[in-house]
Amino acid sequence: MADPRSLFDLTGKGACITGASSGLGRQAAIALSAAGARVVTVARREDALQSLTSEIGEDAAYVVADVADRDNLDALASAIATPFGSPDILIHAAGVNTRQPADDVTPEGWDQTLALNLSAPFFLSQAFVPAMKKKGWGRIVNFASLQTTRAFPGGIAYGASKAGIGQLTRAMAEAWSPHGITANAIGPGFFPTELTQAVFDDEDRADRNAAQTCIGRNGRLEDMDGPLLFLCSDASSYVTGQVLMVDGGFTAK
Repeated sequence: MADPRSLFDLTGKGACITGASSGLGRQAAIALSAAGARVVTVARREDALQSLTSEIGEDAAYVVADVADRDNLDALASAIATPFGSPDILIHAAGVNTRQPADDVTPEGWDQTLALNLSAPFFLSQAFVPAMKKKGWGRIVNFASLQTTRAFPGGIAYGASKAGIGQLTRAMAEAWSPHGITANAIGPGFFPTELTQAVFDDEDRADRNAAQTCIGRNGRLEDMDGPLLFLCSDASSYVTGQVLMVDGGFTAK
């Protein structure tokens, strides 16, 4: 029997992580690099990407871009593939939550949310699937949410986009898994990121969220490492079309 640890080895694989300037995207880049992958990070803030690239070292590169800008998709895909070749692994961590109540949702806020949270993961994946098919191997990891299945105040646009991610993930699996490409989603609970800063700034609210979990605490960034490595590696070769909730049991109660 082969060493089970080799199932999680990403040596020789190329990975692209969007939304990597902070939070869970940044953590994903660090975790995959530690497992041997060469990573290309994508976000709009160059200073944060430069810092991350310096921290990881020579097996990291970055592209400054807005992944929701569909007009520049071809240029973005080319830039991502330049440092290490077309990526084997895609992690779609870029996201936005306008937190507009239903009565106050604007067309601009709605379109911005769906463009970044739902459309960008599909079209960027579509751009790299042909190369994955040729290799017979690929990993796509979308970012779902507690709001994939639950309604939160001020989250109608965000929730719609994340419910869409659940179905997008299943549809990607149906379309592409016969070619060796798995598509799954991670559903984070409450983690301390820029997107949830308002939640953690309210200590009472953060404590209530922690009490809602089975474990009794909110997430730490490193709690995402194992699930991501599982979904990005050979360890999950027979897992596709799934939403893995990494929420401390929040959705179990």
